[in-house]
Parts: sequence; C-alpha cells; structure tokens
Amino acid sequence: GSGMRAFIAKGQQAFNRLAGLKIPSVAAIHGASAGGGYEVALACDYRVATDDPATRIGLPETTLGLIPAWGGCTRLPRVIGAEKAAEVILKGKLYSAQEALKLGLIDEISPRDQLFDRARKKLTEGKRPALGASRPPLPGQGEARGVAGGEGKTRGNAAPSRALEIINRTSSISPDESFRMELDAIVELGKTESTQNLIRNFFLAEKYKKGGSQTPPEKVIHAAVIGAGVMGSGIAQWLSSRGVTVILRDIAREQIDRGLANIEKIYGDAVKRGLMTEEKAKEGRARICGSTAPMELRDVRFVIEAASEKLSIKKEVFRELAMEAGPKTIIATNTSALPVSELADVTVSPEHVIGLHFFNPVSRMKLVEVVIAKETSEETREGSLAFVRQIGKLPVIVRDSPGFLVNRVLFPYLLDAAELFEAGLEPGKIDDALVQWGMPMGPLRLIDEIGVDIAVDIGNTLEKAYGRRDHVPAVLLWLRDGQLLGRKTGAGFYKYEGKRQTPNESLVEWRKSARHSERSEAESRNPVAKSKSVSAGSLDSARDDLALRLVFLMVNEAARCVEEKVVDSPEDADYGMILGTGFAPFRGGPLRFAEHFGLKKVVDELETLAQSEEKFSPCEILKKHARGGTKFYAE
Repeated sequence: GSGMRAFIAKGQQAFNRLAGLKIPSVAAIHGASAGGGYEVALACDYRVATDDPATRIGLPETTLGLIPAWGGCTRLPRVIGAEKAAEVILKGKLYSAQEALKLGLIDEISPRDQLFDRARKKLTEGKRPALGASRPPLPGQGEARGVAGGEGKTRGNAAPSRALEIINRTSSISPDESFRMELDAIVELGKTESTQNLIRNFFLAEKYKKGGSQTPPEKVIHAAVIGAGVMGSGIAQWLSSRGVTVILRDIAREQIDRGLANIEKIYGDAVKRGLMTEEKAKEGRARICGSTAPMELRDVRFVIEAASEKLSIKKEVFRELAMEAGPKTIIATNTSALPVSELADVTVSPEHVIGLHFFNPVSRMKLVEVVIAKETSEETREGSLAFVRQIGKLPVIVRDSPGFLVNRVLFPYLLDAAELFEAGLEPGKIDDALVQWGMPMGPLRLIDEIGVDIAVDIGNTLEKAYGRRDHVPAVLLWLRDGQLLGRKTGAGFYKYEGKRQTPNESLVEWRKSARHSERSEAESRNPVAKSKSVSAGSLDSARDDLALRLVFLMVNEAARCVEEKVVDSPEDADYGMILGTGFAPFRGGPLRFAEHFGLKKVVDELETLAQSEEKFSPCEILKKHARGGTKFYAE
C-alpha cells in the first residue's frame, strides 16, 4: 500500500508541474494514448492527435478495477464536463481520433505528416486558464450518474463508483482535494480481490499474446476458408484484415454472395466505428477471392474448414481437402464440439490436422481454442499457435474431447437455466440474477444470441458424451421446431425489435399448457422454490442462490477439465472462460472464484443440490481439494 501510494503521489506531482508551467504546452499524439499516457496529455494545455487508425485515446483503468489517479478523474471533468467525463472513465473504452475529438478529449486532428506543425501552431494560442471547478452541469443535466453501461460494469468492481464519486465532487472541491481523493481511492482499490483478478487477467492476456516460442515463426500469407456461412465469412474477413490473402470456398454461388455481403457489412461497421480507414478496408476486401470450384491448395499454408456442424458433411470436406492440400498444408476445423480426431482419420496426413475453434462474432471475440487431436504433430501445434497470434487472437490449448473447454463448461449452466424456466421461473428473473452476479448477460439471453438451433445441436453432442448434466430440455426443442431461434429470427426466450427486448408471451403460454397436467411435479421440481433463502423471504439472497446454483455447475465442469487434462492448467480454464464467454472478469474465472468462495463450501453446496439432482455431484478433484484443504492455484 505505502509503495503504491508513493508511486502514484510522485506521478501526480510530476503531472502537476507540467500543468503549472508558465509557458503553454501541447501533447502531440500518435498511436495509443491510454491511461497514464492520456493523463500526461490532459496535464498539457492542448492535445492534437493523428487521424491514423493506430491512434487510440482513453482511460481504461476502471476495466482493471482501478481509477485514473494521475489527475484523470480531476482534470477530465474540468475539460469536458462531468457527464461526458463519467462516460469516458466508467466505460474505460479506447476511442479513435474522430470519436475523441467529438467528446472533447482532444482539440484537433492532424494528418500524420503534419502533426508537429499543427501542434506548434496550437502553442501560439497561449496558456489556458488553470484548473478551477469543473464545468457546471449543462441545463437539465445535474450530476453524472452510472453512465451508459457504466452501472453494469460496477457490479463486483468498485472502481466505477469510486471514480464517479470524485467526478461528481469536482464542481465543489479544489483540485488538490480531488487529487487526494484519487490517491486514497486507488490505494484502497489496489488491495481488493476483484482488482487483483482484473490486473491478473491483463497480464495473462500479454502472456497468451506472446507465447513461449523463441524463434520467430514463418508468416502465413495464404489461407483458404471452406464454408461461407456466418463463421466462415467472419473468419475470412478477420484474416484478410490482418494481411492474409484468403480463398473463400463454398458449394453454391448464393452462399458465397451471402458470405461476401456479410464481409462487406463487417468492414463497413469497422470503418463507421473508426477502427480502420476506408482505404484499409478496401485493401482487406481485395485480399478475398470467393470460389465454388475446387482449387489448387498446395501453396496454401492454412485451410480452415467452417462447414455445417454435421460430422458426415465435415468428413466429406476433409476427404476432399486431403487430396488438394500440399505436403505442408495444415488443415484446421472450426468445429465447436465435434471430435477433431475423427475428422483427421479420413485424411492421409492426420498429423497435419488440428482444431481452431473461433467464437462468434469473430471480429469481437479474442479467444481461439487450439484443439490437439490424437495425432496432431508438434510442428502443426506450434505453427497453429503462431498463426493464431499472428492474426491477433489469443490461443488456449485444449485436448480433443466433446465440447473442448468453453462449450463443455458453459452448457450445463445454459441448459439448467432453461430447465429453471420450465420449472416456473421467469426469464427476466433468471437472467437478472446472473447479470447482478457479474455476467455480461444472462444465460437465456445468451442462448438467444448463440441461436437456439445451434444450442440444441451442441447440447445433443454433449449429452451423448456426458449424460444428464447436458440434457436438452423440451423448451429448447419447442423453440427450435417453431423456428423461434433467438435474436436472428426476432424471437426466442425474448422478443427482439431493434434494440428492444421484451418477454415472449407465446413461450409462457406453452409453459402453462405443458405444465398444466404436471403442476405439482413442476412445483416439487422447482429447485429454487426449495432453496433455504427463498423460504427466509429475502429476495437478494434468493437471487444469489439462483446465481450460485448455475455458477457452481460451471465450477464443477471447469474442475473436471483440469482433472481430465482437457486443459494444461487451471489458469487456462479460467482465462478461456473469461475470454470465450465473458465470465465475470473481476471474479477471475470459475476456479479462482471457487477458491475465493471456499472449495469446501462449494463442495458442501454441490452435495446439498445433488440430493435432489444428481447432476450436481461434485467431481473428484473438488472433493480432494476440499478434504485436504489444498487449492488449484499454488499462490
């Protein structure tokens, strides 16, 4: 604590000296100006940034459970007003130069080659007034509140509310008092479990980015993607935006056209959001060539199969690819749950086959599960890890077993939530409990996002492998058969109109008729109605019980993945779940959360639940740790 306090105080003093200069100062920004880098710029009178896509500006500290304490919470409200400052600091987002100018984070945008000339010219405008109180609220504005999405981030992460407290007081306290509040807040936050987890996640991301290889791998220039559906076109777009030339192949021309239209849309959105220039998007599009004809793939280093999630179809594709591929071509499948080793068996070189499971939407999800089949060679494995890092994704190695890591751990949780709905709980109640606990969205809303049809397919694959805990409940089959597949068809557990989400009445009607004859059974099976805290009448503890019931299913499955060596370490299980599902980052992943909660308590709770539902039986490794007082993590 004292070391951190001294370090932050020293930074505050240095930045205050810069701000207190008698001569005007300007920050010339090119590239990332994030956190402390932007706080330096805030201490200057003016800020000029290049229009280059590499320029990203913002204060992301709250995403690490900290606050901007080198003057960010004090100066920004005085520059752009309390409400806008709260939005920037609570969201913790990095902005393009265009967005930053609109928000007032910078004063001017400049072409890269004119940056210094423009910055010097700014100096002629003279010194700006010293920091006073923040700009008064605009008419009708009042105090800044939990701004757009800020509230959601506050759960379990105290940083946004501490930042908000300082921002809201800037109009009534002196800058010196405000700096003191920054200092106290960051030192206290630094000691909390959730902040330590968020910082740990940040360093893990760096570790997974870099990998352990000492020799720089050969760069992949050519790749082919087989299947132009949502996943195939998403992967092709991502590769092309990262400088890889891509052949996108499908059997029908209309599939190719649909895939290319999807790619066009992703590029258009990226330009609109300031993530790339129109010129870069044009270059990316030009790297993709759509084709329905079998093509010479001898010179292609990577072929990624993203055909329909049916084993027979994928086997057919793999037989063909094995004939067309070169001796060094790596053939990867993007399957989400099917056995990679079975696909490898139909090829002549199974050692060149691997799973690369991208997540949807590819342009936003950083994780790729790298699935090692039984004959995958060391060379294929290393080449694949290097390729995943080359294209800016984060690889987690998993063994070839049904559902790999992410879907295997996620699905007992999703399917149990659907069973709870069948047993009489409202979707909003279930989802709200998990969002309050810290998930980015609730499990039923997540099924709607994934697509009910896809959830049923994956659930069926997993149920064959793992039995009751992956049982697909009737409600999902009813939704699928009625083509109520979630967001993509406008209705699933909820109805969707644009950004509006409302309850789906037809589903509630179905439940009434399906349950009418089984009313007493529904009540006896309603697991939450029987939980101790509901009878105690406390809504909050009932909500916590509901969240924990579902989260414990994930904990149990993640522990099994470590026990069965599906992953190399508990760290891989935790980080994979945070990256692949948005598992509450401040909780550190299912296993870190379980350790913090107490492994013995987790096992006791699971055993209590298992008395009425066998699927909750704790796995061996959890029981062993609980008995011996040991842990997954050494530290």
